[in-house]
Amino acid sequence: MTNLAEPQSTADAEVVDLCRDLLRIDTSNFGDSSGPGERKAAEYVAGKLAEVGLDPIVFESEPGRTTVVARVEGADPARSDALLMHGHLDVVPADAADWTHDPFSGEIADGCLWGRGAVDMKDMDAMILAVVRDRLRTGRRPARPLVLAFLADEEAGGGLGAHWAVDHKPELFEGATEAISEVGGFSLHVNDDVRLYLVETAEKGIDWMKLTVTGRAGHGSMVSTNNAVTELAEAVARVGRYQWPVRLTPTVRSFLEEAGDAFGLEFDPDDPERLLGQLGNLGRIIGATLRNSTNPTMLKAGYKHNVIPGRAEAYIDGRFLPGQEAEFAATLDELLGPNVQRESLVHDIAVETSFDGPLVDAMSAALLAEDPGARTVPYCMSGGTDAKSFSLLGIRNFGFSPLMLPPDLDFAGMFHGVDERVPADGLRFGARVLDRFLDLA
Repeated sequence: MTNLAEPQSTADAEVVDLCRDLLRIDTSNFGDSSGPGERKAAEYVAGKLAEVGLDPIVFESEPGRTTVVARVEGADPARSDALLMHGHLDVVPADAADWTHDPFSGEIADGCLWGRGAVDMKDMDAMILAVVRDRLRTGRRPARPLVLAFLADEEAGGGLGAHWAVDHKPELFEGATEAISEVGGFSLHVNDDVRLYLVETAEKGIDWMKLTVTGRAGHGSMVSTNNAVTELAEAVARVGRYQWPVRLTPTVRSFLEEAGDAFGLEFDPDDPERLLGQLGNLGRIIGATLRNSTNPTMLKAGYKHNVIPGRAEAYIDGRFLPGQEAEFAATLDELLGPNVQRESLVHDIAVETSFDGPLVDAMSAALLAEDPGARTVPYCMSGGTDAKSFSLLGIRNFGFSPLMLPPDLDFAGMFHGVDERVPADGLRFGARVLDRFLDLA
């Protein structure tokens, strides 16, 4: 049996350098394949894996849109149920003029590693690399096989990354039954003795849609009774102002119950938002998982001040909870009315799994060994990850990239925000937790 009282690896000695190297490789994803792509980062990752005896497979969906997959054989021949550990290599763009430190410099300052991708998600990429490299160098293979995937294009929905890999190379993930990846395992400070570690077990679905209204074009001085701009503006206002009802999924209910207990507040299912104020900046993320949402983001119509256009378009960012897609679509069509055409440009499923089983037990034990005040709780993510793609292969997905965070760090604000950064000690903590986790998973 593993002795959880003693660290089992020195991966934490390498993880900061690996993350710093990855941050210095610009993999900005502009959503149209105009950026640098992931090739350089993928070659770096493949080289680090090959150094410790693995045979990584490198492939592209399009030139420069590069993914790396490698397999680590397990030490127990009776275990064929592989664990998928995946991360994406691309990042959202960043304007250096807005940052305290250049977003692609990998600067270390104030105890943090700064750069675009520091938390989303080159930190987890580095933790996976550091732990696997250390275990293979020291002959400590995990009992079960591992599939390692470093993917392209997650920041644009994964069409050229995880979705493409699942559709075209599913054999690379054969045998994988469970997966861990980003946006989970991070700490929420309750008090000096208790920290909640949020493990993602659910994600809202995505429906990015275009709304179109056609009307009668004409001169701007005439009376118009069929104005496309007016019709569209009224529909967009109805959608944007609509207060979606609270729908407590099993994951969200479980989180609120656990958080209420930790903060000493009784959970009231009729007033779930009462707890959000206790969660600090994280309340924005949790609050977005209480209900479906529709946010207007773009409008487009006309070409001249005195010409009534015959067509107007709007764009909506829609998100629906697990089990709520049918209600979401029906309500939206009712709000829009018969004269608005709705077209989904990007659509992806909602996912949810239960918070139980040996893998969850392994997460809790590994965290407790490094932080005696740790309590693991499930939560639902308001956005989406590559977990959606891998769920199509029957893989059970969890967000578990462990980080111990200082109480005053706006972790939610780090995602796609200016001055994105991760505490160096948090990275080292995460590497130690992941190493212990692999002994138990």
